[in-house]
Amino acid sequence: MPVIHPTAIVDPDAKIADSAEVGPYCIVESDVEIGEGTVLRNHVVVRRHTSIGRGNLLDSNVVLGGEPQDYGFDPKSVTYLKIGNDNIFREGVTISRATGEGNSTVIGSRGYWMSNSHAGHNVTVDDDVILVNGSGLGGHARLGRRAILSSNVMIHQFTWIGEGVMSQGQAGAAMHVPPFCMFANINCLVGLNVTGLRRADDITNEDRRQIKDAFSILYRARLTPAEALAKMDTRHDWGAAAGRFLDFVRRAISAEKPFNRGLMPLRRRNRQVAS
Repeated sequence: MPVIHPTAIVDPDAKIADSAEVGPYCIVESDVEIGEGTVLRNHVVVRRHTSIGRGNLLDSNVVLGGEPQDYGFDPKSVTYLKIGNDNIFREGVTISRATGEGNSTVIGSRGYWMSNSHAGHNVTVDDDVILVNGSGLGGHARLGRRAILSSNVMIHQFTWIGEGVMSQGQAGAAMHVPPFCMFANINCLVGLNVTGLRRADDITNEDRRQIKDAFSILYRARLTPAEALAKMDTRHDWGAAAGRFLDFVRRAISAEKPFNRGLMPLRRRNRQVAS
């Protein structure tokens, strides 16, 4: 039997695994599933139509599956929040279920969500991400595998952040950020996430060389995105990592409304001319 504190309020229709724990003053609504080994500490709220996998930690005042913050949401619709395994949700994290009948907000596995981070409705978050304190994803945004959002970073709705992306604190993105890049300020790409590439144990030296080549074609060859894509398409020797960079660019430049946000531009450094 799961360990449920006597002050917790748990709907009898909720499905809670035997090794899960529900702490003091938590609320678990109907149509909720909580997996093996998942722990709700105290004052956690899990709203209806939420499924949580195994081994997750929900710290104080986390709210999962709340109604989407969308004027067009129909409260009668059935939508979902689906969460993977082995995530850590620290104090005050909030994640909304989807808007639109039958749709889902989808969160992967092994993420670290620091205090007061947020994901809006219909968001997709891949595995092994880090959201630092106060960072947030607008509705329909996507956060790629191993991406890191620093403190108070805001991602605009319908924006895609690629795999392995890193951001400066208090930055904002309203344009798509290709994999393995870094961004700062507002819509300002600053280069490749070289440190992240070096630390990724599944990225080889040859992968890094190819990714740098792809980045140079897209951002330093003075080509249009379409021209850069055509040139990258001729590199038949590229492996999977550079291929994912190329595929992201292809999706971004061909995206239809409301996802046609364009690729984030590279910052151009001011050059001082000696007198």
